[in-house]
Amino acid sequence: MSILIDSKTRVLVQGITGGFGARHTHLSLDYGTQIVAGVTPGKGGQLFEDKIPIFDSVKNAVKETQATVSVIFVPPGFAADAILEAVDAELDLVVCITEGIPINDMIQVKNSMKGKKTRLIGPNCPGLVTPGEGDDSHGGCRIGIAPGYIHKKGNIGVVSRSGTLTYEAVWQLTSKGVGQSTCVGIGGDPVNGSSHLDIIKMFNDDPETHGIIMIGEIGGSAEEEAAAWIKDHCNKPVAGFIAGTTAPAGRRMGHAGAIVSGGKGTAEAKISALEEAGVGVAETPSVMAETLLKMM
Repeated sequence: MSILIDSKTRVLVQGITGGFGARHTHLSLDYGTQIVAGVTPGKGGQLFEDKIPIFDSVKNAVKETQATVSVIFVPPGFAADAILEAVDAELDLVVCITEGIPINDMIQVKNSMKGKKTRLIGPNCPGLVTPGEGDDSHGGCRIGIAPGYIHKKGNIGVVSRSGTLTYEAVWQLTSKGVGQSTCVGIGGDPVNGSSHLDIIKMFNDDPETHGIIMIGEIGGSAEEEAAAWIKDHCNKPVAGFIAGTTAPAGRRMGHAGAIVSGGKGTAEAKISALEEAGVGVAETPSVMAETLLKMM
């Protein structure tokens, strides 16, 4: 099994005709993802690569193709509206890759999504991969920008705020012959759709996920909240890594969410909370997979 997406997931791409969206649509198609529609206002009726229909609105795309998931490659100024359009179309999942969306826009999005069925992953995230069968794992589902070839089908769930560290953890596992159930990049912005805790609960409920790697970073309290839940409820081994231990005090880091304020959100506090919860904390990124596998 997997969480959120699988090889049968029907995906539409918002921003399919832009350079970035088009390139990653190609890569996802090559991976075996079922991309059934694109959405670019004003370009309805055209075809992407002579086979994927493009629509003016998400609602029309869903009606015609029965898509259940959207991935968003839309510039920051328009991305919040793109998310809300997908929510209004009652999609199951929206994955927003866009970086640089204003925080106020995302606060409004979060408020508008209350009580709605749609789950949001991101923004400012690499997306999700559920590997398929075979040596190259093609035939799975790749939504976003993660390199598909590093994945291998298996039983380890990966959840991360950092895109590049997601890839590092996945490659370490695959290099050791250990596959993944689903890999989820939740994004590094201070206001995002799904938290570490949301994803860890899904992995805990998934019978085919046997262990979890959780990658966090300085700023916010999401890792501490996940640690508190893991301590009391998680019945699977969890290994963790916190990025930013060497960050100078008061320095704004690359991710908008990596801001330590009021003494909260420090690497030390997060590592302490994880250790207290029984999470195996890797001292460096190079031993994330090794740390988990020693626990299993």
